[in-house]
Order: sequence, then structure tokens, then C-alpha cells
Amino acid sequence: MKVLIVGGGGREHAIAAKIAENPAVEKLYAAPGNGGMAAICELVDLKATDVEGLTAFARNNGIDFVVVAPEDPLCLGLVDRLLAVGIPAFGPTKDAAVIEGSKVFSKKLMEKYGIPTAACETFDDCDKALAYLETIKYPTVVKCDGLAMGKGAIICEDKAAAIEAVVGMMREGGFGDAGKQVVIEEFLTGPEVSVLAFMDGKTVVPMVSSMDHKRAMDNDEGLNTGGMGTIAPNPCYTPEVAERCMKEIFLPTMEAMNAEGRTFRGCLFFGLMVTPDGPKVIEYNCRFGDPETEVVLPLLKSDLLTIMQATAAGKLADVPVVFDTGAACCVMLASGGYPVSYKKGYPITGLEEAAKTARVYHAGTALKDGQIVTAGGRVLGVSATAETLEAAIAKAYDAADKIDFTDKHLRRDIGQRALREGAK
Repeated sequence: MKVLIVGGGGREHAIAAKIAENPAVEKLYAAPGNGGMAAICELVDLKATDVEGLTAFARNNGIDFVVVAPEDPLCLGLVDRLLAVGIPAFGPTKDAAVIEGSKVFSKKLMEKYGIPTAACETFDDCDKALAYLETIKYPTVVKCDGLAMGKGAIICEDKAAAIEAVVGMMREGGFGDAGKQVVIEEFLTGPEVSVLAFMDGKTVVPMVSSMDHKRAMDNDEGLNTGGMGTIAPNPCYTPEVAERCMKEIFLPTMEAMNAEGRTFRGCLFFGLMVTPDGPKVIEYNCRFGDPETEVVLPLLKSDLLTIMQATAAGKLADVPVVFDTGAACCVMLASGGYPVSYKKGYPITGLEEAAKTARVYHAGTALKDGQIVTAGGRVLGVSATAETLEAAIAKAYDAADKIDFTDKHLRRDIGQRALREGAK
């Protein structure tokens, strides 16, 4: 069986590594992939957003199944094109991927179907948005409607910051077309939880919960990033919270998308906040999260490819989805200066030694003259599993310390908040 994975980050490496465990897979391709994925995949020099090029490659090379991991090609309709030429694929079609592609759509969906989320108003006129800012309490959150590389949500402590955010999005075009419409929403409080879920329009199977660490520096200081580390499971996601989420959020979201004629088949990411009033949706993502994937998939005991094929075929209920009862921790190794500016091309050492005790997922690397070098802001995700979270954290850091490159940066407190909150 030939499988093509679209994307080239740590998430895609984690997916590829898990799919490679299936003995039926004779060949894995990755487009564009990265330096680490080259060890298990044949790299294809095509951008993840090249819908026609990827479709042609899949047809010409006899690809049996395609996993579309990033949001951009999903929102561009890559799955639709693949299905149109008879190639099965994992991921939502374009009309379902809009649940991430448009925050205005997702907020209106939740409002229409009574799915708990922050109160909000949406605007396509800058003057009206600015007038609204005179009437609300602070802090507030200003979000651009479209895809913005995870940077389109700004927490505004006061009116001046909110005005700056709205003007930057709507008048100054800081996020391009993605900022033509904005959502201004209530600021929620409580612990955040990430839950990835397989969904095929009839069945929802939540994966193990996780906790992301977004800030660049220890103690949740510094700028927001794509994620400096994760742990799983999240101690705030108790059985009681999980039951409420299934009843009030997960199943209603699936049914709402069905009712809108936008049946979702793939992985739906629920970004949640456990507020004093119960769990509420902060955001939906139409795909596996990153770096959540790097702690969730190492705990998956069932075969990932089989689950993905069943999900794509609408037969998710027919396959087992079982997770290990232990814990996982992922520590991201970043380039110094990330997420603002950083240099690339530094050789990386210690990878083989680290891989003896942990899974090393490549996020921003390249293969240059036979040497793995840095090629992005987040360079590597070092993931470890153990019976307890404390042991998983220790293993991940032990392996991370064996890896070195110029200007290497990492947080030293990944998982510590979870331990304080009672994780075992």
C-alpha cells in the first residue's frame, strides 16, 4: 500500500511514524516533508498548498491513501480534488474545513446550535467594530476571521489595545484577507484543554486530552508561539468534564455540521476552556494540532492508518481506538529568537543518542549534504512516554539535553503546571 502524507512539520512526522507501523504500508511519501521524515518517507518537492500538483502526483504514482494534515490545503479543497479522481483521503472536504477557515462561520454555528462558547459579535465594517469597543468590558479578545498561522487571536487588556488590534486587522491589512472580518468576543477564564477527536459524521471518538504551552519562555512569559511543548493527559480534563464535553460540545458539533450539509470526516480539534460555568469552545481546528499530535499519537495503541481509513469511509464505529493509560511529554527545541527572527542552517548533533530513549519528531529541519540542519523556528519535538507524567517529563528532558545546535532554545517547565494541578 502506498500512502502520501501532505505537510512537513512535527505533526506530519508523528503521523508518518505511526502509519509506518502498519505492515501493509510498502511505501510512504511526504510532500514536502522535512529532514527527519526523509528516514521513513520519500520526499516529494511539492508545497502542501499545490492542490493540482499533489493530485496529479497521487494519480501518477498509484497512491492508495492520502493524509492531508495542515489546514491550508484542507481549506483549499485538496480532499475534494482527491476524491473527485477516486483517491481516498483523510481530512475534511472544503465545505467542512470552513469550521477552522472562518471564525465567523464557527461562532455563528455555535450560536445557532447552542454549543457553549464565549459571547461575541462579528463585524465586516471597521467603524462599527470600533464603536462596539466603547460598549464592552475588558479584557476582550479580537480574532480575525480567516487562517492566520495561529496568530489571529489577540487578547486585549484594555480599549487602546483592542482598537490597535481591530485597526491592524481591518484597516491596515495586517492579516490580509483573513482580517477583513473580525470577531470580538468575551474573555473567558479557566484552564485550557486540547482534545483531538476522530469524527466521521456518525461517530465521535475523542483522543486522550492534552495541555499545550504557548508562551516562548518559562512561567508562561514571552510571546505566543506555535507551542513550546505539550503533555498528555490534561489533569483538568476529568471524567466529569469529558462527559459534559461529549454531551454539550462534541456530539452537538457533529450534528450541527451534518444539519448544515457540511459533514465532517477527519480529525476535529477542540480548543476548550473549563470555565466556572463549565467547558466552552475557544476554537475549532479542522486537523490534528501541533504539538498536541506529538504526545497524543505516542499513546495510541490502535493502528492509526486503519482508524483513518475507517473515518474516511464513514465506518469509524467499526474499528477499535485504544490509548495507553500512561502519560506523555513533548519538549520543543526552537531556534533562538523564535517566534520573531532567527537564523537557519545550523548542524544538529545528538539525534541518534536522544532517539534511544525518546521519539524525536522533526518540525523545522532540512537534510543538507547528508547532515540534518535547522530550517525553522520550532526545530524538533522530543517526546517521551512513561507510566506517570513526572517520569515522562524527566525522560523527555533527558533526551532533549543530548541534542545540540547553535542558539538552541527550550522551556524548562513543560508539564510543571499539570503536576501542580494533580497530574500523576
